[in-house]
Amino acid sequence: MIKKRREVSIEEFYKLHIGAMWRYFTRETFAFWMICTYFFLEYVRPQSIYPALNFLPWSQLALLGALVGCFQDKSVKWVSSALNIWLIFFLILILLSSTFAYWPSIAFERLEYFYTWFIIYFLIINIVNTEKRFFIFLCIFFLASFKLSLSLSITWAKRGFAFTDWGLSGPPGFFQNSGELAIQMLVFWPLAWAFGLYLKPHVSKVMYLILLLMPITAMMVVLGASSRGAQLALLVQLVVLNSRSLFRPKVLISCAVVLSLLWAVLPQEQKDRFQVAGDDRTSIQRLLYWENGVDMMNKHPGLGVGYFNYVPYYERAYYDDMLYEFAELPHNIFVQVGADLGYPALAIYLIMIFYAVFKTRNVGKVLEEKAESSFFTSIFAYLNLSIIGFVVAGQFVSVVYYPFLWIHFALFVCAQNIVSSEVVVTSRRKKRMQLSDSETEGKELRRI
Repeated sequence: MIKKRREVSIEEFYKLHIGAMWRYFTRETFAFWMICTYFFLEYVRPQSIYPALNFLPWSQLALLGALVGCFQDKSVKWVSSALNIWLIFFLILILLSSTFAYWPSIAFERLEYFYTWFIIYFLIINIVNTEKRFFIFLCIFFLASFKLSLSLSITWAKRGFAFTDWGLSGPPGFFQNSGELAIQMLVFWPLAWAFGLYLKPHVSKVMYLILLLMPITAMMVVLGASSRGAQLALLVQLVVLNSRSLFRPKVLISCAVVLSLLWAVLPQEQKDRFQVAGDDRTSIQRLLYWENGVDMMNKHPGLGVGYFNYVPYYERAYYDDMLYEFAELPHNIFVQVGADLGYPALAIYLIMIFYAVFKTRNVGKVLEEKAESSFFTSIFAYLNLSIIGFVVAGQFVSVVYYPFLWIHFALFVCAQNIVSSEVVVTSRRKKRMQLSDSETEGKELRRI
């Protein structure tokens, strides 16, 4: 007699039973394996850390495997979202801007910087369509980020929390630069905080303390990364997090203590950088980038100067406003989109961000009104903190085509889809129960 495999319950996931989660993962589909593999390779980048492994294009192969797996996976169904439409429009404007750019060759050489995330977004939202899949996918995101935050916070501590011009650096890839690394931590810590709070009743005290290390070490990396924009974003996130109770005496005292500790840990050189902000050469150059970027938008409102044409255009049209030998990207996500792609693309970019923020808030309110403590109630309560961190820090760096926002959109749509699916299933069950109850009553009446 063949024994049936025991189904792994979601409660075992909440208890972080690694064996049970692994058993579930091994029974999953090829498409899910591949999208998780891609996510791991892109965020952990073992092929960059250990060059001996870099003998094949592992990330591209995993992405191709996920794409092929989608057509074989019966559980994969098209997920509708307004974000899908806006993303398609955004891609169309990028293609048009590239075609009519001042230097089309530069634009077309860099098309993969966006269309790769475009493909990944659609793969994630359609494959990660159950709570267990979402949980595992989120755990990979946490482990990859925690690996960075823990090792780098230890590095900073060994340095005696001293200041360095390069801050803290991650492995080769998206998070190598200290500014981009800090943004990843800003996106990571609110979700990690939500994760730990929800799992607290389900895990041991030791495991809960380990979970708390994720947001704590992430904040340490933000402080040690020497990025003023990221540190400002962290402050905004903390204020927003405590906004409902900010003026209560206990909260005010707690915030004052935390801020005092953070300021005490911050190296003196970093404090000096805040004092000269706006007057040092770096700040003045960025102000010129923004001012001339807006000028580009006004002169080329339709499609901008061309996708990724900001730098060569700036060097030719605004060479008198170059304080360094070479021009850089504008160090502002909105100026980057507007100058390169024009006002229509900037409008779509803003619409996507505001849509995600307001929809997250609405779904979170609905879940709170149900008064049911669920995993997604906790996630939706903190999702917007992540995007706030990205947007505030994004005013000082050019990270439009980095993974931060596109992965956030994918996680948001996945969570929204799973929650709405659960609502539909629950309502159907209630209707069936009501029908069965009415049928039972009918039978009893007939007996009478």
